[in-house]
Amino acid sequence: MTLRLYYHPLSSYCWKVLIALYESGVPFKPELVDLQDAEAREQFIRLTPLGKFPVLVDEEAGKGFPESSIIIEYLANKYPSAAKLIPADKSLALRVRLSDRFYDLHVHDKMQRIVGDRLRPEGKSDAFGVEKLRNELEISLALVDRDMAEGGWATGLTFTMADCAAAPALYYANQVLPFGDRHAGAQRYLDRLMARPSFARVLAEAEPFFAMFPKS
Repeated sequence: MTLRLYYHPLSSYCWKVLIALYESGVPFKPELVDLQDAEAREQFIRLTPLGKFPVLVDEEAGKGFPESSIIIEYLANKYPSAAKLIPADKSLALRVRLSDRFYDLHVHDKMQRIVGDRLRPEGKSDAFGVEKLRNELEISLALVDRDMAEGGWATGLTFTMADCAAAPALYYANQVLPFGDRHAGAQRYLDRLMARPSFARVLAEAEPFFAMFPKS
């Protein structure tokens, strides 16, 4: 086993990479990191000083990679079974990368910042900032509605890195700001993602930890 994925089962960006690994069938060893454990946290910080999940280490190549999109790019470049996640056609690949950035920056990021506000100490929350984030998230979900009106996957008929990004972004956004009654296209897309075996497996593995997620 040459690949090790350092992750937490509730981390949305870890989900993105796990979906890619399960889609491609690339073997790896999961290394669950408990940041509440001082020794485990210290070891993880030595590996990646920023302390951010996920991190993929290729022991055979002597390389380590942070950042979910970069990890998936690495997998697609190295393993033929993962190459399908980023099309060989340059124009299509650009569309996939654009969609990946949209879900990370305009759905995922907004959701995470809303959740982050819920974790602030009493009296330190930012109601104005959260309202702005909610409005921005609504705009993004309306764009998902438009793009997914006819079904399919994020950039067409093929499941790609963009769908790996969309799955955790939309799942957690729906926990933070339930959108099914307002964004039916986005909801149908999320339903398709949740039925995908790779994402269904990720959700099943995360289920024992869901009580830790601050829904409100």
